[in-house]
Amino acid sequence: MTKFRAAVLQMRSGVEPEANVAAFEALAEQAVGAGASYVQTPEMTGMVQRERAELMARLVPEDTDPLLKAASRLAARDHVHVHIGSTAVPLDDGRVANRAFLFGPDGRRVATYDKIHMFDVDLDNGESWRESRTYRPGEAAGLADLQFPGGPARFGFSVCYDVRFPHLYREEALSGAEVLTVPAAFTRQTGEAHWHVLLRARAIENGAYVIAAAQGGQHEDGRETYGHSLIVDPWGRVVAEVEGDEPGIAIAEIDTAAVAAARGKIPNLGNARPFAVGDGQEIVRVRGALEGAGS
Repeated sequence: MTKFRAAVLQMRSGVEPEANVAAFEALAEQAVGAGASYVQTPEMTGMVQRERAELMARLVPEDTDPLLKAASRLAARDHVHVHIGSTAVPLDDGRVANRAFLFGPDGRRVATYDKIHMFDVDLDNGESWRESRTYRPGEAAGLADLQFPGGPARFGFSVCYDVRFPHLYREEALSGAEVLTVPAAFTRQTGEAHWHVLLRARAIENGAYVIAAAQGGQHEDGRETYGHSLIVDPWGRVVAEVEGDEPGIAIAEIDTAAVAAARGKIPNLGNARPFAVGDGQEIVRVRGALEGAGS
């Protein structure tokens, strides 16, 4: 089984990309210095800007993005995995991708993932969000096999609001994911109500680690995010947390033997069965042990 140290970087990204890159580098160096070989940043690490025109005016293509260059450089220099939880990337159709990037210890890009579920909601306090007006949703789940000195580990990807759609994580777990990633910029209102319980639920129901770096505090664009970056083990225990909403880091040891142990005790991935919905004319297909989910 594989062991490695994972770090979540809690940030308070603003409207100036250069300042956000500097903040990322400082926290990442702190995490690497503490022994982390996998480092994860929050959703929208590169810029938190709710005004569409201002966001679009500051975006640059992937190949010239200073955040991605810094992440690649740091990964290669320190021989670690760097996971940019997400940043905004301009697309050819005039919209934007909310895209995660994973860089390997050689500095090369290992994987990308575009946030699938758009945060289109109206909250009780008058707060309203329509991500679909700016962002183009992704269409594919993401998996990547990471190689650590102690062995391999399979990661599954998501971003923020995706956490409310458990079937995404179930499919990743059924495809062998041992670590589920949920970088986020949760609002304070929804975070106080649901952040911990949702992340713990995704860990428990899939017998997987959940690593969730978050934005925290009052941002320059006026939004307020919850913070409390977490690492949750496969039994649903919070094993590392950045308390509150201030920038900082938290680190925990990941041991994939704990994944095998949890799934052995509660083999729900393998015990799932097909079942009928309504009058039985429509069948929901649930993957089960015969398709390799019983491990």
